Amino acid sequence: MTAPRCVVVTGLGVVSPHGTDPETMFARLMKGESAIGRVSFEEHAYSNIAAAAPFDPARDFTGQKRIENVDRVSQFSISAAAAAVADARIEWTEELRQRSGVSFGTGMGSAGALEETFRQVWQHDPERVRPLTVLKVMSNASPGHIAIQYGLSGPDLTFSCACSSSAISIGEAFRQIRHNYADLMIAGGAEAALTYTFFRSWDAMHVLAPADPAGASASCRPFAKNRAGLVLGEGAAMVVLEEREGALRRGAAIYAELVGYGSSNDSTHITKPSVEGQAHAMKLALDDGGVAPDEVDYVNAHGTATLLNDVTETRALKEVFGQRAYRIPVSSTKSMHGHLLGGAGALEFAIALLALRREAVPPTANLEILDPECDLDYVPGAGRAVNGLHCVMSNSFAFGGTNAVLVARRA
Repeated sequence: MTAPRCVVVTGLGVVSPHGTDPETMFARLMKGESAIGRVSFEEHAYSNIAAAAPFDPARDFTGQKRIENVDRVSQFSISAAAAAVADARIEWTEELRQRSGVSFGTGMGSAGALEETFRQVWQHDPERVRPLTVLKVMSNASPGHIAIQYGLSGPDLTFSCACSSSAISIGEAFRQIRHNYADLMIAGGAEAALTYTFFRSWDAMHVLAPADPAGASASCRPFAKNRAGLVLGEGAAMVVLEEREGALRRGAAIYAELVGYGSSNDSTHITKPSVEGQAHAMKLALDDGGVAPDEVDYVNAHGTATLLNDVTETRALKEVFGQRAYRIPVSSTKSMHGHLLGGAGALEFAIALLALRREAVPPTANLEILDPECDLDYVPGAGRAVNGLHCVMSNSFAFGGTNAVLVARRA
């Protein structure tokens, strides 16, 4: 039996509420800058707070026809993938294309195109539905476009597991390379669900944070005693994963080695998180990578700012790390970029990789009133330098009970 192969990250691309340049995004996060603001739907006289991505499709897509035929979620994904491929400086050969694939995760997929189609059918003219609607809304549209763009004939995978979708897509891409089904994978995920119907649906669940009286940017407060709910975000993140020896042969710059991936299900409740389920996923990821709990130097937490999730994740971290949990910097960057749902895991893994490279961890913003039940080091205020930062963990937990954890260390 062939020994498992080592997998490294050689490229990174983002479309985030803080922009499309990863270094600029990370610098803003380190300062504790929030990208949360107010979004409005004038035709419905409705507004709410969210972290929207300042994205201009005309920058990456030529011609109005192509822009209209690719939904916003695919625009995000294609753009982030192109940036990751450029960052990795890949020189494509026919052999490499045959051994390369795409792995993609999204919770809602093409929410914008779906809403537009339903509005057209029910409010206007049901005979005038756009002929490419099915191709725009199918969940695997994004990886399909990416594979076509680079001529990749390896694995083409799509995962829709709510808020764990893109973390799972990266983890499963990691396994494709580790077990020799592919040599290179473009992996990550996206969400573009800041639509009227989607907002109203989340509003009905009573989990969205109200706008803070001091300003919308302070509305998301993970781990704080006065936390009041999550804030929706949008965007994408994609990484290039490669088999290590191949990456070294071509002289690729390496962000980190992806060493561990753990996935579990709470199997208790469709929305209520479980300490045991989350802890199980973390332990599986550590065991998968041969990483001892005392080796982890930073955790990018799921940290949604909902009452139950933050306490549950705190308890799960204590279950996994014991007393050392109090000495590990843990932060929720959702406090600044919002919750990207299916795209959250990929963006937060990318942020963890940048933390590893910079030996600095971003903060949990808006954490001013401490919750006695959330008593770990959540890096309040501004970011922090951490000399010798060697190993990072990124947590993603979802409705449906799906948990996914990624562990990476300095290569």
